[in-house]
Amino acid sequence: MDRRKFIKNTSITGIAVASGAAISACNSSSENKPDVVITPKSVDKSKFPIAICTWGFVDANAAAGEALSKNKKALDAAIEGVAVEEENIKNTTVGKGGAPDRDGNVTLDACVMDSNGNYGAVLAVENITNVAALACKVMKETPHVMLAGKGAEEFGYSQGFKKENLLTEASKEALEKWKETSEYKPIINIENHDTIGMLCIDKDGDIAGVCSTSGLAYKMKGRIGDSAIIGSGLFVDNAIGAAVATGMGEEVLKTVGSFLIVELMRQGKSPQEACEEAIHRITTKNDKYKNFQVAYIAINKYGETGSYCIHEGFSMMKYQNGKNENIKSDFYNKP
Repeated sequence: MDRRKFIKNTSITGIAVASGAAISACNSSSENKPDVVITPKSVDKSKFPIAICTWGFVDANAAAGEALSKNKKALDAAIEGVAVEEENIKNTTVGKGGAPDRDGNVTLDACVMDSNGNYGAVLAVENITNVAALACKVMKETPHVMLAGKGAEEFGYSQGFKKENLLTEASKEALEKWKETSEYKPIINIENHDTIGMLCIDKDGDIAGVCSTSGLAYKMKGRIGDSAIIGSGLFVDNAIGAAVATGMGEEVLKTVGSFLIVELMRQGKSPQEACEEAIHRITTKNDKYKNFQVAYIAINKYGETGSYCIHEGFSMMKYQNGKNENIKSDFYNKP
């Protein structure tokens, strides 16, 4: 038995034992509540494929949608779409040209999750542009799910990724200007950590997702946000749906937002209702929510989508039936 099967079987055994104990405990209670049974609606595959992504990344979402239309699998299409922004040097929040940390180093985080529940991630990677594709390589070619820093970078080179200087002249000039005050004070929707998160459903109805970012502008060296952390920046359950986050990563991490949204959909909530509840979890736990933005997008197994954010200004892209449109998100902090 190989390592992955051993871990999987051991996990299943542990879950079974824990479940048995939980059932015994429930049976000893004076009030036994039946399990919630969700009856799935019939899936109309004529709605597929669908690609959605955070913010107004028109070209990235179009690339993913077109790849899906050519019968590419959901994860492959999402990686292709995200690569458009990773390679866009004018985008200071993703990939090459991303805003550096306080020491002038551009470090990237990314993760992928496929329809089989497999996951791969890279954190604090320098000198490699297409970190979403690199995260996929970690998932497929290693016994691990996460590699960080120099280890992730060296693995990338072994897989044929090209070494590049990710710090552009424009980013370098912006850093020098920031050093004049060295003050981090985010402006809503212009926080320089507007992650690209992308969720795709292919023609077979399978769901996958990708998340890629350069993180907070002028962050402390070594800072990691939510984007590469499973369940926070991204989560996919092919039987239910998927969600992805953008905005202030520290706040997403505290509530494991993307996993929460998928679990809420499992309980019967629509993607829109689930996104709204995830934002409410943040705003009720942190009374300083007026000072930062968090936004979620989600899609369920039936192709229904939702999005919600703390402050006005967020939108998502949606590609379906050859149409690529920008959809403004509803928001919590209304006057």
